Formats: sequence, C-alpha cells, structure tokens
Amino acid sequence: MPETRTDLPAYADLHADAAALLNRWTPTSPAAALARDRTLELLSAGPVAMSRAHRAGHVTASALVLDHTGARVLLCLHGKFRKWVQLGGHCEPGDPTLAAAALREAGEESGIAGLTVDPEPIDVDIHPVACQGGSLHYDVRFAVLAPPGATERVSDESEALGWFPPDRLPEPLADGTVQLVAPALAALARRAAG
Repeated sequence: MPETRTDLPAYADLHADAAALLNRWTPTSPAAALARDRTLELLSAGPVAMSRAHRAGHVTASALVLDHTGARVLLCLHGKFRKWVQLGGHCEPGDPTLAAAALREAGEESGIAGLTVDPEPIDVDIHPVACQGGSLHYDVRFAVLAPPGATERVSDESEALGWFPPDRLPEPLADGTVQLVAPALAALARRAAG
C-alpha cells in the first residue's frame, strides 16, 4: 500500500535515529563518507526522507548476512533486476532504528530466525531505483550474523538465495555489493574480540 503524508509521524523516531547514527559514524571508505554526507543532507528534509513517498530519494536499510564463522555470505538473486545482492529494502513506519529495519528486512527475505545485527553501519551507498517512477535509495548497510545451522527460505522478492565464500561471489553481482564484504568481516571480527 502506498504511503501517505499521514504516515510521516511514524517515521519521526527512525529519522532521529538515522541522523544521530550517521552523524557519529566513522565511514569505512571515502565513497561511504561522501554518501553519508549526502544522506545527512537528504535527512534535512525531515521524516519524509525515510519514506518511499519522498520522490527526491529516501533512506533504505540493507544487510550483508554472514554465517556464524564468516566463511560465507548470503545473497539473493533479486527477482526484478536479476542480479545477486545483499538483503534489504524500504524502511517501514514503526521501525525503531535503521539497524532494526535492516534486521527486519534480512529476516523477511531470508526466512532465517535468530539473526543478529551489528548496530554500526558498514557502508552507505546511493543508487538510482525505479521507485515512484524514478528516485534514489540512500542505502545504509549493516552486517548481520546468522546463527549456527541457519537454513534460508526464498521469499517472494527473490528468485534464489545462496551462500558464497567472500572471495568467490556470484555473477551477475549488483554494483556495490562486493564493497560490503571487507567491512562486514571486520565487524564480525570486532564482535568476536569484544
């Protein structure tokens, strides 16, 4: 169902979280730093920037899912553009944080119970999409860890799901997906050490 202006108060807390998170985040690359700065500019529009109703662009949340050892990443073959991508999508009214939105999307799209999210982003990327007849996704990306023995289930949004070694990702791969691997593995290592 399309969002309306009456949905916007539901995005107020998420908008505040996004602004605070990105203002304190240390980017993982020069490209991520530029995308973060542009996303902060977008957020100056207010809570509407969290909604797909904002045609100029909107914030989305995605997740690179790692198995519990970090030896494999879970990608989906996207049903619309037929490329392998990380899991993720639009924020929803009531998502309390961007990390929670990424975790919700990862759970919905993978069917895996017991996923956990690292609350610090691993990347920010801006890319064009077909939403609202043409828009931009300001995608804040997170590392998500699957529990031991996780079994995935294909959702309506994907043609297939697959686990891949980080150094042997499938083709065709969406632009920007490979750049998530190194910071996701670093997040997993920090988590294991801490």
